[in-house]
Amino acid sequence: MLQTRELLDSAATSSPLNHEVLARAVDVLGDCEEATTACAAGMLAEKDADELRAAISQDLDCADVTMATRRVLTRGSSHDAALLTAQVEACLIAYRRSHDTCSQHADHHEHCHICADATERAADACREILAAVRS
Repeated sequence: MLQTRELLDSAATSSPLNHEVLARAVDVLGDCEEATTACAAGMLAEKDADELRAAISQDLDCADVTMATRRVLTRGSSHDAALLTAQVEACLIAYRRSHDTCSQHADHHEHCHICADATERAADACREILAAVRS
């Protein structure tokens, strides 16, 4: 997180969000993007991949929404609270769907366990961002 925080602190942009909160969210969302992408790949390699099709799709959607949100947050210049709120809320929807599905498979697939944990942490970070935006 130190590198992300240093990058945000060095940028000439001004953000309505605290750089510590922002850096933590960017890093946690990066972990989530990685976990959901890897989980989708892991499910594709499973013998029952056809049965996991919906979960794979949810994980890939989650990774894509997360990537877009990280980019918006990393720029740190979004003064459009409505846009930022909508983007972060989209993440929360994607995290809930991915988490709920992967939690069901976590006992059988370690990648699903890791993914469920990552989406939970990312959801917490997004709630922290929303609280900051709304205050």
